Amino acid sequence: MPTDSPTLTRLHARIKGRVQGVGYRYFVLEAAQKLGVTGWVRNRWDGSVETTAEADRAVLNDFLGILRRGPGTAHVSDILLDWSDGTGEFLGFEIRGTG
Repeated sequence: MPTDSPTLTRLHARIKGRVQGVGYRYFVLEAAQKLGVTGWVRNRWDGSVETTAEADRAVLNDFLGILRRGPGTAHVSDILLDWSDGTGEFLGFEIRGTG
C-alpha cells in the first residue's frame, strides 16, 4: 500500500518584528489562498501576528517560507513554530480580529 499520500498537518506560528500596519495579514491571506492552505491569521495585542494553517507538510513548508519573507514593507525578526496533526476543521482561510 503506498504511503506517499498527503497528510494534513497543522502549523501554528507567531510572527514577530514589524508585521502590523504593513499589510502582512493580507499578504498571508493571499499566499494561503494561492497555496490552498486553510486556517486563519490575526494581529495580536503584543504587536506580533499569529496564524494557524493546515495543508500537506510540503505545502506548509512553502507557506512558512512566505511567512518568513513577508511583504516588502514588513520585517520579520522571529517566528515561533508549533507543528501538529491537522484536524480538517477549516473550510478556507480568513483574517480574524485581534486577539
